[in-house]
Amino acid sequence: MRFGIFLVTGRFAGQDDAAALRRSAEAVVAAERAGFDDVWLAEHHFMPYGVCPSATTFAGHALGRTSRIEVGTAVSVLSTVHPIALAEQCALLTTVSGGRFRLGVGRGGPWLELEVFGTGTARYDHGFAEGLDLLLTAMTEDRAGAAGEHFSFREVPMVPRVPGIRPPVVACGSPDSQAVRLAARRGLPMLLGLHADDEEKARTVAAYRALAGTGGAEPAGGHVSTVLCQVADDPEQALRQVRAALPGWLGPGLDAHVPVDGRQRGKRDPVAYTERLCAIHPVGSPADCVARLREGIRRTGISHVIMLVEATGAPESTLANIERIGAEVLPALRG
Repeated sequence: MRFGIFLVTGRFAGQDDAAALRRSAEAVVAAERAGFDDVWLAEHHFMPYGVCPSATTFAGHALGRTSRIEVGTAVSVLSTVHPIALAEQCALLTTVSGGRFRLGVGRGGPWLELEVFGTGTARYDHGFAEGLDLLLTAMTEDRAGAAGEHFSFREVPMVPRVPGIRPPVVACGSPDSQAVRLAARRGLPMLLGLHADDEEKARTVAAYRALAGTGGAEPAGGHVSTVLCQVADDPEQALRQVRAALPGWLGPGLDAHVPVDGRQRGKRDPVAYTERLCAIHPVGSPADCVARLREGIRRTGISHVIMLVEATGAPESTLANIERIGAEVLPALRG
């Protein structure tokens, strides 16, 4: 089993962006000290939901401040970056870190960055498969070129070349999503998000296995499941901590997702969403969290779990949460 933390780097009420970034940077160091296996960094643009605009840049900083823990992106948005540039960054970070970097990619959403960065809705709507295949070629071959609908350029050598680089993890939503089909047919591991409960994650894994046609064998590296984890002395205390802070972040954060072309988007009530997250994820005493995580691993079949540990937003509380999970939850799970 593997256990990591997941950092969205949200701007909570009363904070500025620098405070949020410092909180996450210190959380990386605390996670290594607490015995976690890895840390995964999100990226967002133009919104308080997450104030890290480059997960690979933040990963470079995190790798420089640590010596053992692995660092991944959850995720680098493939719809707003050139696959060749992302492959180069992945090779660079893998090399200088001694293999501690892990790339995660996703399609992202139809948000304003498609306009700002010039990649456009056509590539978001129809180009994810082409971009993913180009990324895989650039990560695994000595040279890469393209003559497709969204990418066209002469063949170039891939430098630095890193033989045996680990395949990317692909963010996947519902069991019938395009991302699940693409990941399964290319043998790539999935990253399953906070919104899904254990039953939905289990259905997604089952759909992946059916599409992959591998008889149930897992892809190299294995799938990754994201949960929210908040530890306190008792369940009520943990719930109070999350309820006091999470809606104030989720409300303005989720509202800041602006579609680039006026298309409709679903909206979540921040209080209701907070209650759902508390209901489906490990929020409670150490014993409660151990039991809930064990059950999630059993039901989903995914033994690599990464935990959102910033649910209170406060730096001191975040670091204390990481320390308690490392001291009181991880040993019981591993034992």
